[in-house]
Amino acid sequence: MSWYVLVVAGVFEIAWAVGLEYSDGLSKPLPTAGTVVALVVSMLLLAKAVETLPVGTAYAVWTGIGAVGTASLGIVLFDEPAELTRVFFIGVVVVGIVGLHLSSGGH
Repeated sequence: MSWYVLVVAGVFEIAWAVGLEYSDGLSKPLPTAGTVVALVVSMLLLAKAVETLPVGTAYAVWTGIGAVGTASLGIVLFDEPAELTRVFFIGVVVVGIVGLHLSSGGH
């Protein structure tokens, strides 16, 4: 169950990171509020996950999910470059996340 909580925490990390773009430097009240809520939920879920998962593994997976999701949405939503090398290294992060999951005995 902790892995599911961790994945959801990672999704909320993506939400707050993308929210930073929409909040325009935290100057727009509604996107800023959504960003703050997503940040708090993400942290609370991460805290819940580390009750049973090793903190180093959980943190690496959490940030990895956030990095992959945010970089991918940056390409889709904000017209950031989708160069082959960039996409390749996003894939490398995914491999790292999967490797951490498998090596920790998570199912």
